[in-house]
Amino acid sequence: MSSPVQVLAPCPGTVLAIADVPDPVFAQEMVGPGVAIAPADGPTTVVSPIAGKVLKVHPHAFVVLGDGVGVLVHLGINTVRLEGAGFEVLVEQGADVAAGDPMIRWDPATISGADISTVVPVVVMDAPRGSVTSDAVGSHVVAGDLLFTTA
Repeated sequence: MSSPVQVLAPCPGTVLAIADVPDPVFAQEMVGPGVAIAPADGPTTVVSPIAGKVLKVHPHAFVVLGDGVGVLVHLGINTVRLEGAGFEVLVEQGADVAAGDPMIRWDPATISGADISTVVPVVVMDAPRGSVTSDAVGSHVVAGDLLFTTA
């Protein structure tokens, strides 16, 4: 990795430790280290946590690659089962984005189903386990607040 990158909150809510995500793949940092956000209910425009290129975009998730760091924002757990229902993609794959640019619009209050959670993991892909710590855990954030800085 190159220089440290500040990763900003993509949506408002309460910051959780990654270990508290109700999915073992995220909780055990198999995808990468990071934090999660228990989102506030209500229509929300999820924004890019870093500046870079949109590597992947799905209705329920996106990856932005910037300065050698890939950050995954996953809107909820098992939300892929909804097949895009309740999500509006606002950006195209391959687009260059600034931190804070609109990515996906959704309303966590409308997302439900068996084994579906609205918790939003924000993880650094391909980074060592335990390499992300955040002073924001336990606090309420708004989109654009600092979540953590990469090592």
